[in-house]
Amino acid sequence: MNWDDFASWSKRIADWGAQYHKTLRDRPVRAQTKPGEIALKLPKNPPQQAEDMSTIMADFDSIVMPGMTHWQHPRFFAYFPANAAPPSMLAEQLVNTVAAQCMLWQTSPAATEVEGVMVDWLRQALGLPEGFTGVIQDSASSATLSAVLTMRERATSYTGNREGIAARSHLRIYCSDQVHSSIDRACWVTGIGQDNLVKIAGTGPRHSMDADALDAAIKADIAEGHTPAGIIAITGGTGVGGSDELGPILAVAKAHDLYTHLDAAWAGSAMICPEFRDAFWQDVDGFDSIVFNPHKWLGAQFDCSIQFLRDATPQLNALKIEPEYLKTTGEAVTNYSEWTIPLGRRFRALKLWFLIRSYGLEGLQTRIRNHVAWAEDLCRAIETLEGFEITTQPILSLFSFRCPGDDAMQQRLVDAINDDGRIYLTQGAFQGRKIIRVQVGQFDTTRDDVMMVHSVVQDIWENVK
Repeated sequence: MNWDDFASWSKRIADWGAQYHKTLRDRPVRAQTKPGEIALKLPKNPPQQAEDMSTIMADFDSIVMPGMTHWQHPRFFAYFPANAAPPSMLAEQLVNTVAAQCMLWQTSPAATEVEGVMVDWLRQALGLPEGFTGVIQDSASSATLSAVLTMRERATSYTGNREGIAARSHLRIYCSDQVHSSIDRACWVTGIGQDNLVKIAGTGPRHSMDADALDAAIKADIAEGHTPAGIIAITGGTGVGGSDELGPILAVAKAHDLYTHLDAAWAGSAMICPEFRDAFWQDVDGFDSIVFNPHKWLGAQFDCSIQFLRDATPQLNALKIEPEYLKTTGEAVTNYSEWTIPLGRRFRALKLWFLIRSYGLEGLQTRIRNHVAWAEDLCRAIETLEGFEITTQPILSLFSFRCPGDDAMQQRLVDAINDDGRIYLTQGAFQGRKIIRVQVGQFDTTRDDVMMVHSVVQDIWENVK
């Protein structure tokens, strides 16, 4: 392909993209294909000769698109969203075209410096105090892994990377039982191990980790010869939105000199609205590490996760490695690859720059406020269905419910709803029972889209009960 062809096809694909988004409401939200169906349509061997782009695009439409679940669909209420606002997509086109590897300041000064400013813009937007710095990670999983590695190294006086941790007494990490599975995986990958991740039951209306139980668990571990390394709190857990009371947890951490990380991957975006901070963000400035994902609720094209650090030094001590070929000379600069696990880095900050400038904080705040209000309206509507139970009340824009019947009936209803195609929900588990989970957050959803959940659930329930 030459550059004239590239320009022509870029225009055609942009037109395709605009039409795709305009017609999303006409498509089933979830892919309706069966396992293996797409693979059977692909040749078993790679082509020996070049193929025309027209043929490739035709196959994309006929083979790939039927097997896609439409994450940008306005009636996607499953998981958390992976939003992609149009300005963010345009920025990604520019990033893909320039195709820079932004591992060091000198490999693309603009990428590094825009990243620093965008992290600070978002620090201000979320109400974090001056002094916090940060870095753009690919996902909250990577940020949490970085934080757990920092906990491990700090607890071993920064000898774990060099000497290994096999000879150490068991290192312990503490968290709520409402945390995302990425916390479990971080303990696997760091060598701490699943058995050394101590989960404290969530209690109360926001399913918050009990600080007294946390303190007791730490003291018991110390008495048994274990080494506490860190505490991970949550604001807006994936299952039902579990949110810890931050102040009491920080008091326990301070008493035991433990490093702290706050997983606010989803709900952190809502903190651009000051009215939510009293309930969810009190004392947040005491955490050593905080992560939130603009690629979830703010509309930044996936992937884009911000990790804020009260002091970057511990993480740099845990992760920085500087072979001769990566050393830089001259004035002191920031090399963000030293802050993260991967060396290679995409120019993720550009889409934040485009996004925030295109909507302004007011535009983004309005969307989040609408989603929270509409989720409450939907919850109250679901509550009126005969025999239905609201199992967890709305935490921001996330709530859950059960239909009449056992766990098998919950799954049957979810499967029937998703096979219908008009909306997409997921099942979950809470207090030993299966639940049906609803989360409002797709960038272009409307109140009508949200309230359609009520009518679809009512309609499908009549056929499956």
